[in-house]
Amino acid sequence: MKKLVFVFILVFVMGAVFQGCGTKNEIVNSSRPSGDLDNKAPQNNISEEMAYDGVYNYCRSAYDWSIAEDNPDIMYLKVGEETESEYQVIFRSYTGTFIYFYVDKLSGITRLTEYVPNLEIKEEAGTIDLYDYLESDEE
Repeated sequence: MKKLVFVFILVFVMGAVFQGCGTKNEIVNSSRPSGDLDNKAPQNNISEEMAYDGVYNYCRSAYDWSIAEDNPDIMYLKVGEETESEYQVIFRSYTGTFIYFYVDKLSGITRLTEYVPNLEIKEEAGTIDLYDYLESDEE
């Protein structure tokens, strides 16, 4: 009888312990309800124009453009290379620093990389959600 109780307890404990086992994707996907999708991001892809406009709006809000009004060659924004998964938009600051925006075509999540050519310094500068800087039709 003691062996039977011990086996039941052992099976119960093992079931509780191994319940959390599984691949990371299985755990993440099973814990997120199917109706709990981010309503902010539309289902279609980001276009090149949307990538440029969103980065433009971000740069206008984050940096002082008054210096560029007198000399637009020292501070500008241009579209860079495109890959299958992202657009590159390049911002040049009046200080000579380049900020590369890598816009994911599906999610709108944008990685920022800052490059200071005079010092040969290149470092990650964070991420933004491009949809936060795109004008919506509802406003």
